[in-house]
Amino acid sequence: MPKERRSIVTIRPLFLGRADAAAFLAISESTLDNLVARGALPKPRKLSAARTAWLVEDLESWGRERPVSDLLPPKNSGNGKTGVSS
Repeated sequence: MPKERRSIVTIRPLFLGRADAAAFLAISESTLDNLVARGALPKPRKLSAARTAWLVEDLESWGRERPVSDLLPPKNSGNGKTGVSS
C-alpha cells in the first residue's frame, strides 16, 4: 500500500473569486457586492476577458483598516458566551 504524500509547502492564493472573497472577510456575497458598489471595498481585478477576482492583499488590507467594534457578540454566537462576564 503506497504511503500518502503530505505536502510541506502550502501556497497562499493570490486571488479569490466572489464566494471565497466574501468567506475570507466573513461577510455574505450580497454584502460584498454592496460594499464594492458603494466604493467601500476595493473592486476586483480583471484576470481575463471574462474573469475577475480580488487580490488577497487588498482584502487583507481592507480588513485590517476596519475599526475595532464595541459591540458584544450576539447571544446565539456559540458556547453561551455573550461577552458578559458571569
